[in-house]
Amino acid sequence: MDSSLPILSLSAAAVASAAAVFPKLQARLALSRAKQRSLSGHSKMSKMVARLVPHYEFDIDDFFRSDGAPADVATQRQDAFFRLARLYEERYAKGRKMTADAATHISDLQFTENYRVPFQYSRLVRENLGTGAFMQSSAGVTVTDVDGNVFYDLTGSYGVNIFGNDFYKECITEAEKRARTLGPVLGPYHPVITDNVRRLCEISGLDEVSFHMSGTEAVMQAVRLARYHTKRSHLVRFAGAYHGWWGDVQPGVGNPVSPHETYTLADMSERTLHVLRTRRDIACVLVNPLQALHPNANAPGDSALIDSSRKGNFDRAAYGEWLKKLREVCTERGIVLIFDEVFVGFRLGAGGAQEYFGVRADMVTYGKSLAGGLPVGVVCGRKDLMRRFRDDRPADVCFARGTFNSHPYVMTAMDEFLSRLASPNFNAVYQGLDETWNGRAEALNARLATNDLPVQVSNLSSIWMVQYTEPSRYNWMLQYYLRAEGLALSWVGTGRLIFSLNYTEADFTEVADRFVAAAENMKRDGWWWHDASLTNKNIKRQILKEMLAKRFGR
Repeated sequence: MDSSLPILSLSAAAVASAAAVFPKLQARLALSRAKQRSLSGHSKMSKMVARLVPHYEFDIDDFFRSDGAPADVATQRQDAFFRLARLYEERYAKGRKMTADAATHISDLQFTENYRVPFQYSRLVRENLGTGAFMQSSAGVTVTDVDGNVFYDLTGSYGVNIFGNDFYKECITEAEKRARTLGPVLGPYHPVITDNVRRLCEISGLDEVSFHMSGTEAVMQAVRLARYHTKRSHLVRFAGAYHGWWGDVQPGVGNPVSPHETYTLADMSERTLHVLRTRRDIACVLVNPLQALHPNANAPGDSALIDSSRKGNFDRAAYGEWLKKLREVCTERGIVLIFDEVFVGFRLGAGGAQEYFGVRADMVTYGKSLAGGLPVGVVCGRKDLMRRFRDDRPADVCFARGTFNSHPYVMTAMDEFLSRLASPNFNAVYQGLDETWNGRAEALNARLATNDLPVQVSNLSSIWMVQYTEPSRYNWMLQYYLRAEGLALSWVGTGRLIFSLNYTEADFTEVADRFVAAAENMKRDGWWWHDASLTNKNIKRQILKEMLAKRFGR
């Protein structure tokens, strides 16, 4: 009988160990299930896959028939490509030369020029359809390049340009006059900062403000403060969302070091809410409201446009309901809810995304347009979250400073911006804003459908994305036809069309005419040829075969 005691003891120990481990396994399983199933939700896997993708490029023959098009269509495309190349060479000669010369010393240009299209096509496109990176003037809703070509501006200055280039030029000009007396004296505050802080607290509905040099810095500080006050380690971001290039908010491809305290979860998911309710290590949740246009998908760019599966579908009511659920869970669990409005702030409404969706965050970050066109980052937050030290532990601080924080010229430009924003006459620009831009998108989509063009647009107010309705490997070519029609795009191409709010109906009609003309020319030139065998799935399979053949030397 005594011999059975060790066995019983071991059994009891095994049961106790299993009981201790089981909750951890359950939590880990719940976390895994809350991740978005694509690579955008699995940062480590995405980096592993990225390392395995081999470089290869098409020669002159395969370039034009990589989708299996017949020889006559490939010849049609080739003729059109080099015809377009001649137009680019004649029209943009000075700008292209300046860009090529500058790219030898500007690493940013080297990156953007290489990643405008899928890498298999990049070399031939760079050599023949190189674009100019230099503009010399702006007026109204147009910009003029160094060759004198006038474009309708759809770049939005990466989101800065909400009210039009002339508006920001006025803000900067007036700001310079007001800041001139003090000049670039750093450290002391310009008196105008008190008005800026008051207005920012009113707009955000929060208690305190801190100034930074960029949106990325503002997000860094918001996360740091959340961790400091909650005494928790992890942040939650949603699959595909962009919050700047700081490591902890950019896991996966593009970050050499994988962060260990970041959870990338699925947007608009009950499983995500379950994780937030049950884990004890989550300090904050970051929300970029722009993701409402394409939840769980990365920021769209033509360099990743390998087929026609890119989609966007903004549902204001559904996303607003999701944010309300998120707000409830964060309140319940003491998690800091951070709205990253660096991109959309003041574009959707004078009160930003908080006002637009009817949800209050614990902290909000702003940037871009807020300083009247000058660089800035701002954190607004609850009083208890913004404090950077503890009264009872004087050495326990949460440090953040910057040489150019609260620069006099930036602060006076911010005051110019906020003063105009507060004007009743100016504020009227937001009345019927969604109706205006939704109506314009619907009108353009109707024209595209009537003309039997495989293109549609989706939008979040004045932020648009182009999507494609028939399978193709060549959708990225549309950006070059659009530029030839005098539409200025950012380097990501048709993934982001950002309108300033000063576009009149006449301005928009001109853009729509040019957009339709570009799509018609592209269709005429054979780029959207397809037969029954060409599907998005088959295109992806073909690309996988190409990669395997390159990898294994076949």
